[in-house]
Amino acid sequence: MSSLEDRLAKLERLVEAQQAIIEAKDAEIARLLARLEVLERRLGENSSNSNKPPSSDGPEARASRPSTPSGRPRDGQKGHKGHRRVLLPPERVRSTTHCYPSKCRRCQARLPRRPDGHPLRHQVIDTPPTAASADEYVRHRVECACGETTCGELPVGVPAHMFGPNLLALIAVLVGDCHVSRRKVQTLLRDVHGVDVSLGALSEAEEVISEAVAPAVDEATAHALAARVKHADGTTWYQAGEYRALWTLATSAVTVFVIATDATRATLRTWLDRVRGVLVSDRGKQFDFWTEDRRQLCWAHLIRKFASFAERRGQVGVMGRDLLFWSRVLLRAWHRARDGTLTRSEFRATAASLRVLIEHLLELGSASNTPGVGGACRDILSYRAALWYFVDHPTVDPTNNHAARELRGFVLWRRSSYGSQSDRDATYAARIKSVIQTCRKQHRPVLGYLAQACTAAYAADRRLPCSPPGERVPRTRSPN
Repeated sequence: MSSLEDRLAKLERLVEAQQAIIEAKDAEIARLLARLEVLERRLGENSSNSNKPPSSDGPEARASRPSTPSGRPRDGQKGHKGHRRVLLPPERVRSTTHCYPSKCRRCQARLPRRPDGHPLRHQVIDTPPTAASADEYVRHRVECACGETTCGELPVGVPAHMFGPNLLALIAVLVGDCHVSRRKVQTLLRDVHGVDVSLGALSEAEEVISEAVAPAVDEATAHALAARVKHADGTTWYQAGEYRALWTLATSAVTVFVIATDATRATLRTWLDRVRGVLVSDRGKQFDFWTEDRRQLCWAHLIRKFASFAERRGQVGVMGRDLLFWSRVLLRAWHRARDGTLTRSEFRATAASLRVLIEHLLELGSASNTPGVGGACRDILSYRAALWYFVDHPTVDPTNNHAARELRGFVLWRRSSYGSQSDRDATYAARIKSVIQTCRKQHRPVLGYLAQACTAAYAADRRLPCSPPGERVPRTRSPN
């Protein structure tokens, strides 16, 4: 009997040990499944369900996109206004040749040279020869009877280096807008214009351009800070391999960029020093110093977050799909109100109904224990007033796409140049991009504006002192 009891006790201990092992393995499996879900979700992140830019999407994500936002095939759509080549005005025509038919195309009879009242005009557009020319200034040194030698000064407005204003403007556009590397700029200037320059000379040219446009950038920054509606966004930048923050502030008239040491609120406040006007941005905590009643959160960012919810399993996925659907209904109604096919009063009534639905779904989501869902919903609801500012203010967009588009060119520059190497390079990059984006926004010729800025800067230069041949004299700038 005792042996049977011993055997039963041994079996019970074995069952308990096996049960403990099974429970430990179940816990480990649950942990690994949760980790697998997170990793699969990260692997499936793209520009449609996260903050990743479209350029980071792989071939699979790009292949799944519709050929056009409407889903229709490419090429011209029905009702699309065509674009035709515009003939140059007569003052820009170098020569005109009149072409008369010599004989009839049917009977071959000779035809008189009779002018047509409405002839067909055909223009062949070409560029002038691109070989650069130089203006030479010969500085003579004259010895006085007292024994002192004085050198002739350059005329006012003549630079102390080899670059004229038009060449400086071309270098700025090639590097800052076309994102051509400095070595390729060397090759292009030599092959196209016959100008040999060194990398050091190009670096000096960038410094001149940066200082020339600095007053204009300061003016644009002041205008952006004082604007009634402004869009702010940021991304990463690298300087000598170290992390930096790239910020943009965009309005309907200007765009300015700043490369800061970090993306903290304290650093951002040194730039956005006062709360003025309405700020459109994402949910970044750096912007929390802006009062909520004068702020609009970006619904494009929210929709990407809702898309990530929709890819989850169970009730979270159902909630995410509902949020995604009603958010898109809201933006479609806003587009109709903006285009005039829906009255503002009708849009406000529609938005009021959708607000109840969306906030109710977010409140349901805030009670979820699913990682990355409950906290995100609670955070979105904490900006409740900033979600709906655009409903009652027609001049405010519900998305921050304006700032994101302005950042696009800078991001492409970062990908090709790997950032900047010094503070001077970073300042030049921010200033030249600010000028180029603002000129494009105001429909102003970029090359012409940069050339004028360099010409004005040359006129403010101090004259160089006389120096013996071969001695390099430091280039000085006026205090203004």
